[in-house]
Amino acid sequence: MRPIAWRSPTRHSRLQIVLAAIAIAVAVALPVILVSVGGGVSAHEIAQLQQTGYVISVSSAGMHGISLSHGLVSEFNAIPRVAASSPVLSVPIDLYAGGVTPTAVLAEGVIPDQFTPTLGPSEAGLFPSPLPLGDPTDLIHYANGTYTGPTTLDALISTPFEAASGIRVGQSIVLSPSANRSLGTAFRVTGVFGVPPSLLGPTGAFAVIVPLSDLQVLTGWARTSATPSSLLDASDTIQVALSGAAENDPSQINAVAAQIQSLVPYYGVTTQLQQAQQLENADAILTGFYLALSSVGLAVGLIFLAIVLVRRVESERRSIGIRRALGLPPRWIAVGILARGEALAAAGIVGGTVLGVIVISILAAYGTGAVKQAASLATYDPILLGSIAAGVLALACLASGLAARSAMRLDVVEALR
Repeated sequence: MRPIAWRSPTRHSRLQIVLAAIAIAVAVALPVILVSVGGGVSAHEIAQLQQTGYVISVSSAGMHGISLSHGLVSEFNAIPRVAASSPVLSVPIDLYAGGVTPTAVLAEGVIPDQFTPTLGPSEAGLFPSPLPLGDPTDLIHYANGTYTGPTTLDALISTPFEAASGIRVGQSIVLSPSANRSLGTAFRVTGVFGVPPSLLGPTGAFAVIVPLSDLQVLTGWARTSATPSSLLDASDTIQVALSGAAENDPSQINAVAAQIQSLVPYYGVTTQLQQAQQLENADAILTGFYLALSSVGLAVGLIFLAIVLVRRVESERRSIGIRRALGLPPRWIAVGILARGEALAAAGIVGGTVLGVIVISILAAYGTGAVKQAASLATYDPILLGSIAAGVLALACLASGLAARSAMRLDVVEALR
């Protein structure tokens, strides 16, 4: 017995088949792009978290919400297995480099000998070691919370700012908390540092690093302005690094985090493990959203496939009637229709996957900014892509089943007229 003709006798019928495969390909390309780029960005951020030199972070709600930071460093470092505790204060300020027009930069205040151990392997190479910021402990100027000790007023500038401004090591800059140079303080540039890339958060390309106590005094976060003043010693976060095998042992990390939480019950204490889990959960939610968003396109493509197959059954009703009259089992006819639908779906899946990869490659090569960087991080998970393909094939089987059902319901007498 001759099977149902694969090639349509008319150009219009062949065009319908091609368009059905294209519709499925375009519908498949969208989830391929979304899950590959989204998954790659998430994997990159998780890897960045795992490569940092610190494993615990302390934070608080509000602006510069951690108080008495210098004192907390001593308390945290007294906990067994803690190698360093680095408070970081981040404040946008104005920088004057010889002219009257300021440049907005991000200033970060750190304790030099505590900051360096909290850098991961990929970040450590971006900073000079040791940090040339004068007093490594930042306790001389801090002077037990009086901030009356002598200052070094040293600063590091980022390599992007160095390239844009022409400022070099040994020159002076003025840092001011506002666009008023008279409120500023002169700092001497003692080194430069690179800027690590970031996708999920802003990157301070124009940035300076200064001793924590110097930045606190400059921006008013050392002591309150009231008389008599009270100690603020503010920072945004405190990053805690552990020593030896403890930094890779979840049980020891959680134990240290619990001890830190007992010292600062009103602050948030999180581990990198928790942050990585949160990112993984967010990635799973986004993947589900991507697939739900793509389901609209897939539904349109599969509906179009069902319509094309039903129309093919209508155009071949006489041929189908003859075969049934000659005794061809109905299930053979149904299997032929289902096989045709699956073949069209498979062609669409292959074409859509290739199209998605091509689009991502074009964005990675010719895109701009974050789009280019995100596309360059795309990862192709064979399990996830295989699941998408299996889902499309299963839905295509249902769509083909509609056409098969239509073929089975044909009246043989009517079809042979």
